[in-house]
Amino acid sequence: MAHPLHHAESSARKFGGVPSDYQAVHDWFDASKEHLALFTHRAMRHHAQGLFEAERVFGLTLTNSACREIPVRWIG
Repeated sequence: MAHPLHHAESSARKFGGVPSDYQAVHDWFDASKEHLALFTHRAMRHHAQGLFEAERVFGLTLTNSACREIPVRWIG
């Protein structure tokens, strides 16, 4: 099971900036691992409703350290 840091590193490669630009979003998506450390934790937030909930939590876009605005939905 990948760590949220690995997902943040992937987002940085894909969208620019640095992993810490994306860490909070990936930590939020994987917070359900606190209760269920199995791949089935993905049923909690890794779906369309989870993407829209992430937008409510983090806003529609995130501005990374390269000053590029990235839709939160893309990160999810």
